[in-house]
Amino acid sequence: MTRSAVDAGRFMMTKLYTSFPGNLAAGKLPAVQAVCVLFDGNDGRPLAVMDAAEITHWKTAADSALGAKHLARADVETLLVVGAGEMAHWLVRGHRTARPSLRRVVIWNRTAERAEALATRLAGEGIAAEAVTDLDAATREADIITTCTRSREPLVKGANLRPGTHLDLVGGFTPETREADDEAARRARVFVDRRESAFDGVGDILQPIASGAIRETDVLGDHYDLATGKVAGRLAADDITFFKNAGGGHLDLMTCETVFRRLGKELR
Repeated sequence: MTRSAVDAGRFMMTKLYTSFPGNLAAGKLPAVQAVCVLFDGNDGRPLAVMDAAEITHWKTAADSALGAKHLARADVETLLVVGAGEMAHWLVRGHRTARPSLRRVVIWNRTAERAEALATRLAGEGIAAEAVTDLDAATREADIITTCTRSREPLVKGANLRPGTHLDLVGGFTPETREADDEAARRARVFVDRRESAFDGVGDILQPIASGAIRETDVLGDHYDLATGKVAGRLAADDITFFKNAGGGHLDLMTCETVFRRLGKELR
């Protein structure tokens, strides 16, 4: 599979990737394997080939961290991580960077052993982390909830979200995948990272619209709107905020450009 993006007159990027969920059962490789190729946007020269797994980690975590910066309360303390796959560690890093007040990380995963392994890894880095088996109870205690799963059934129930919670949905990227239910969308101020990506086949946005839980106009804005002040994010401490990290090739391109520049490879 491929995904491409263009920064007109500057750079172009193509991401080539495969998805083998069976890798997870073997426990040796991530499900997704990929490379990013960065090209000169003026003459098409290939400039760099980058490990797209690393690019994906950085861009996804940064996308969610920016959502938290715009939308999460400043005094959050407990982060709930739903899903303990390869991306989970990076999401913890991103959210703790955006909100240094986070003091506790709680992890839930369908396979409890993977949640325990992530908690042990985080504890080794000096982070207060624990694995839990009761997702509903953990949801009721969390200030920020970040999800990164392949679930086709909602995991986070809106009825369990306490006032002031920030919900960061990362994993669902097809019309069939979904991580939060209709009630979560109905109770929240809903935002996305980029409208074009979020409305292009993402179940956590399209399904609550299709059911009538929310309308398309209830998706209040994206990163561009929030960063420019065009749309207000959190209005009150008790607001529940719902952020869909839909990703996209534009983020891979931005991250590749940043890495390329940091390596001192500016185009001449």
